[in-house]
Amino acid sequence: MAKTKKQQFNEEVKLELIGILLVGISIYLFWVIFQKPSGPYPLPEEGTGLLGEFLLRVLRGLAGEGKLLIPLFILMNGLQIMYKRMSLNKHHYLAQVVFIASILAVLHLRLPISEQTIVNGLMYGLGGGGLGGSLSWLTLKVFGLIGSYILLISLNIVSVLYLSGTSFKEISFKLYKLLIKCLIGIKEQMTNFIFTTDEESDPKPIIINKQSLQDNNGPEVEVPLIINHYENGSSSKNTKIKKEQEVNSNIIDLPLNNKKQINEDFVLPKTTMLENAKRNSNNLTQKDINENILVLQNTLESFGVKGKVVQVSCGPSITRYEFQPAPGVKVSRIVNLADDIALSLAAAGVRIEAPIPGKAAIGIEVPNQEIATVSLREVLETNEYKNAQSKLTVALGKDIAGKPVMADLAKMPHLLIAGATGSGKSVCMNTLITSILFRSKPTEVKLLMVDPKMVELTTFNGIPHLITPVVTDAKKAASALRWAVHEMENRYELFAALGVKDIIRYNQLLADNNSLNKGFLPYIVVLIDELADLMMVAPADVEDAICRLAQMARAAGIHLVVATQRPSVDVITGIIKANIPSRIAFAVSSQTDSRTILDMNGAEKLLGRGDMLFFPTGLPKPIRLQGVFVSDKEVEEVVEFLKQQENPEYNEEVVNNQVEAEKPKLEDNDDELIPEAAKLFIENGQASISLIQRRFRVGYNRAARIIDLMEKKGIIGGYEGSKPRQVLITVEDYERLYGNY
Repeated sequence: MAKTKKQQFNEEVKLELIGILLVGISIYLFWVIFQKPSGPYPLPEEGTGLLGEFLLRVLRGLAGEGKLLIPLFILMNGLQIMYKRMSLNKHHYLAQVVFIASILAVLHLRLPISEQTIVNGLMYGLGGGGLGGSLSWLTLKVFGLIGSYILLISLNIVSVLYLSGTSFKEISFKLYKLLIKCLIGIKEQMTNFIFTTDEESDPKPIIINKQSLQDNNGPEVEVPLIINHYENGSSSKNTKIKKEQEVNSNIIDLPLNNKKQINEDFVLPKTTMLENAKRNSNNLTQKDINENILVLQNTLESFGVKGKVVQVSCGPSITRYEFQPAPGVKVSRIVNLADDIALSLAAAGVRIEAPIPGKAAIGIEVPNQEIATVSLREVLETNEYKNAQSKLTVALGKDIAGKPVMADLAKMPHLLIAGATGSGKSVCMNTLITSILFRSKPTEVKLLMVDPKMVELTTFNGIPHLITPVVTDAKKAASALRWAVHEMENRYELFAALGVKDIIRYNQLLADNNSLNKGFLPYIVVLIDELADLMMVAPADVEDAICRLAQMARAAGIHLVVATQRPSVDVITGIIKANIPSRIAFAVSSQTDSRTILDMNGAEKLLGRGDMLFFPTGLPKPIRLQGVFVSDKEVEEVVEFLKQQENPEYNEEVVNNQVEAEKPKLEDNDDELIPEAAKLFIENGQASISLIQRRFRVGYNRAARIIDLMEKKGIIGGYEGSKPRQVLITVEDYERLYGNY
């Protein structure tokens, strides 16, 4: 084995030495050709020397006017042998000889008939020299002048194709693209020369390219618009905003009546902490798009659906073909052909949006071969994000045309996020939080995070924006939500006392009137990472708190972001859905889960890895986005940067149960057996009417009434058919409600 490696090394060194020698010979030949004599009778040592003069005469006699081809090909062979460390085969050398000889013969054919002799080529270096003269003489005798040109040019093309290893079709297509690019460049230069352009004009968010599309089986097809986000992925139309309106509307502080001045020294994180987007190496080319258009139209036409593709939008994860059906074609026919379209395009799955809102077309969304990553940095650096007024502006991702999409939590006003495990839900939560941290100081926005899984949001522990450390205990989470409700009520009492309607007017009033002995109020964003765990531990308290906040907290500046990986009706109840209008759906496993989140199908067709449907309030249909990606390393750098500037000021009341929930108390219509029944149910671990009847020797009517009252008070769960009811309180809860156990 060692001997084999040594032999291989020696062979590589040998090839490298041969390559260096050939490069040196070619450089010497170039110098010999371009060296000019110093006088009419130069000495040999003053010029190229005897060897140089001899080689120059040989090159002239052999190749004539094409003498540069010989050192050029020697240089190319030397470089290829030196860097690839592999010898070329005899067919490769033969193709080079054919190429050089055909070029030299064509050069000789350009000479007048009287000068097309082999002697003129050898003696005087005319035309293609001796080699070109010999080949041209032979072809003239056999094929004539025109035939010689055809033969020699054909040999030239064949040798070029063999040496390049590409087909004639590919070369012609590349030349065509190069020609089109040159023509477009000339047109732009002429336009810029003739017309004056506004130097301060805003950059366009998307670039529309239009190229001809020729159908092989018929006349020209109308060209669709090709919208590609890769050409200008991060640019978008600027929104001009009056800067003086931004200051007074968002100056806020915490706690409620704290007169602490705003920390002017606090520095927001810079986008340079984040990584740049990685370019996708497997983008769709114009040729691929044109082929897919033809396949799509032919497939639909084979099923009797006539129409045309009027626009193509290339996004990070999907490409949408906007198909305009002919008059009389039912939309349902196209929707039912989704599987057939996926088969013809060799796609993993196809989602059909019928129709596209605001357009007379049907969107056929085909997955790309590779999902492009949308970095948080490229969205945060857009003018739309920089010029946004709201401190709660968050980056979501890019739509199917590659345009950055942002949302304002203050206008949503609450957000529900749901999707299967691994679909991108946790990354989306990190993105929302990081977006807020990049534009809001701790005196402007406060965060209350609930993370029953203990691993998703705990990275943000220690940042000065937190009201309390990330809540990981599900029981304390209910207390934190009750605190949020209590804070909302206190804020509304404060608004009523000052005669204002919302947090913006309140802070504006305090900014305009320094005599008021009040403190600025921050926005509060409550983030719940896993709702399912909370609903299992304390469903009544959690659902009531979420519903109260969702119904009333918008004007108080408190906003909810609720996420779950189990989008079932027992977690996302009808009451929660009714009060949280804005939703984000990631990939789910079934149509039932999709309808639970969005009230419509579609999420089951998503690709995962950040592919989402964003359904904000006010839109008739959800829009498809590729979510922004932020890595754990980036989040940790931002968190560490914020920790070094300021320590958090925690509010101990949030999780210490100082804001008590409404406790079940014995009222006039309560039964005196309820405390004993609750103790009995805790001991047995389940509740039933028959258990009360047997233990306390009461009739069915009284036992059923006790069960109903205990369910109303949240002591036991609801009716579940033949299964016994669940007991929802613990021994500690019993002692807090009724005294000693």
